[in-house]
Amino acid sequence: MPAGTITFSVFTKPWKMDLPALAQHVTELGFRAVELPVRSGYPVNPGNVATELPEAARILGEYGIRITSIAGPTDETTIAACAAAGVPTIRICAAIEEKMDYLSAEARLQREFDDLVPLLEKHGVTIGVQNHCDRFVANAMGLLHLIGKYDVKQIAAVWDACHNALAGEDPDLALDIIFPRLCMVNLKNAFWRRANGPEALHARWRPYWTSGRQGLASWPRVAEELLKREYAGVVCLTAEFSDEPSVDRLIAEDLAFAMSLFGEAAAPQQETQVAVEAAPEAEPAAAAPDSEAGPQAEAGATPAAEGSEAGAQAEADATPAAEADGQTEGPAPTP
Repeated sequence: MPAGTITFSVFTKPWKMDLPALAQHVTELGFRAVELPVRSGYPVNPGNVATELPEAARILGEYGIRITSIAGPTDETTIAACAAAGVPTIRICAAIEEKMDYLSAEARLQREFDDLVPLLEKHGVTIGVQNHCDRFVANAMGLLHLIGKYDVKQIAAVWDACHNALAGEDPDLALDIIFPRLCMVNLKNAFWRRANGPEALHARWRPYWTSGRQGLASWPRVAEELLKREYAGVVCLTAEFSDEPSVDRLIAEDLAFAMSLFGEAAAPQQETQVAVEAAPEAEPAAAAPDSEAGPQAEAGATPAAEGSEAGAQAEADATPAAEADGQTEGPAPTP
């Protein structure tokens, strides 16, 4: 594979700061590309995207940083703003609404995509649909079934290796299915953690978002499979950690780990100014009792929350805004 074909970006959702400060911050973390959230509370939001997204591209560009994608709405104003700013991709997730069956939800999404295709073609922008565990299109075959009829220049796939692992799918099989339709890859990591005690009537589980070395997604396997297929494009590190106060240290460590795995294929990055610890390989964790871990390890599924267990829920680790954030953005929410 030619050198420098992989560009690492970072999703800037954890950092609500003005654009010059954000540019300086992500530069210190070691990145030269970003995915911007176009959301309420951020410098670029749905109300000002037409003017502020091109301005954001100009400001960040002065620091040598490209906007390789946004996470936001899919209306024509936003699509046109992406074209004006030179942003190629709008990342979304494909939600399966409550009380709607899967195939009906898929058909609804496809009708919305059908309406968007002429606008995307007009402006030269791509919608990247990401797989996501829980009530979303969760795996590679689901993505292919949803977007397979579209030109990848308009509707393509964002393969999230972590959500792929949470859904119990091996990376090689997932990439066998979806690789020809990729426009971007997401890297983060997580594992299922028990959200209530063993005395509960029914076990509940939720993801614990951790560093790249520690979760269910094997980053070495992901890198191996992408390199084998000669992937050339953006790999976005999504900076999602349950230990939110440690986000700067953890994302800098994740970038160093990812660069070590992709080797010469990784484009040169800024030199990080955040202390990065050389973490040893983790010892395998002891197996949990079958009553807690067995079915979950086999299926990777999240049992539905039990309404009678509200007390235990208060003790669970807080899951970052993937459960509620962005639920009004475009045809599908983007965690």
